[in-house]
Amino acid sequence: MKVFISCDMEGVAGIVDWSQCLASGGAAYESGCRLLLGEVNAAIEGACDAGADKIVVNDSHGTMVNLDPEGLRRPASYISGRHKPDYMMQGLDPSYDAVLFVGYHGSISGKSSVLSHTYNPDVFTGVRMNGSYVGESGINALVAQAHAVPIALVTGDLATLEEIAWLAPGCVGVATKDSITRFSAHHLHPALARERIRDGAREAIEAVAAGRLEPPPIELPAALDLEFHTADLADLASWVKMVERTGLRSARIAGADGAAMFSSFVAVTYITRQAGGR
Repeated sequence: MKVFISCDMEGVAGIVDWSQCLASGGAAYESGCRLLLGEVNAAIEGACDAGADKIVVNDSHGTMVNLDPEGLRRPASYISGRHKPDYMMQGLDPSYDAVLFVGYHGSISGKSSVLSHTYNPDVFTGVRMNGSYVGESGINALVAQAHAVPIALVTGDLATLEEIAWLAPGCVGVATKDSITRFSAHHLHPALARERIRDGAREAIEAVAAGRLEPPPIELPAALDLEFHTADLADLASWVKMVERTGLRSARIAGADGAAMFSSFVAVTYITRQAGGR
C-alpha cells in the first residue's frame, strides 16, 4: 500500500495566527512546526497500522521546509523545498493507492475558516471548478483525479471538510478545530487531534484496501474559473498556456486533462507572484 501525504499548516489544531505559519514568526513558528509534525506523524502511524508500507510526505506550506526531517516517523520519505512543478501535489503518480490531505484550510471565497486563502491571498479572490467554489483541496483534487487515486483522508477545520466533501465522497474527515472567524477558532487539544488523525488515517487506508473509495468525481472536460484582485493579475495569467482571459479580473483554464490544468494553474500562481515583487 503506497500513500501520498500533502501537508499544509493552517488547518492544524492550535494554529490560528500567521506568526505560527511563517519563519519570521520566531518562537511562534517553531511551535507551529512542532504542532504540524505531530499531526503528520499521526497520519503516518495510522496509515502504517492499516498496512501502508510506503509513505511519501510532500511539505506543501509556504517555502515548504516546515518539517524536521529527523523527527518524521519512519518509513516516510520527505519532499521539501520551493519551485516544485506540481507544488502541493509534487510526487503523486498513478502508482499510489491513496492521498491524504493533512492540515488543510478553507478557501478565500468560502465561509470563515482560520487563515483562509486560495494559494495566494494577494492574488486570488476565488476559484470555481465547474461552477462551484473550491479551495486548495479542490484544486489539488484535479491531480488525484488525473492519476486515478482516491482522496482518503482530509484534516483541518470544519469549513475545510465541508468544502471538499463533494470532491472526496466517502473520505474520512478529521476536524481539528471549528473556526469562529478567519483569525479565531475553538481547537481540539493537540494530543486529541493526533489521536483522531491516527484513527482516521487507519480507517481511511482500510477503506481504500477494501475498495470503498473512488478518485474525485470531477466531470471532464472541466473548467477552473479564476477571480483576481486586479486586472493586471488577470493579464499576467493570460500569458500562461491554457489560460483564457474571460473578463477584466477573471480568466479560465479548461480541458479534459486535470493534470495539465493543474500545471497551468501552478504556472499562474508563480507568474502572478511577480506582480507583488515576490
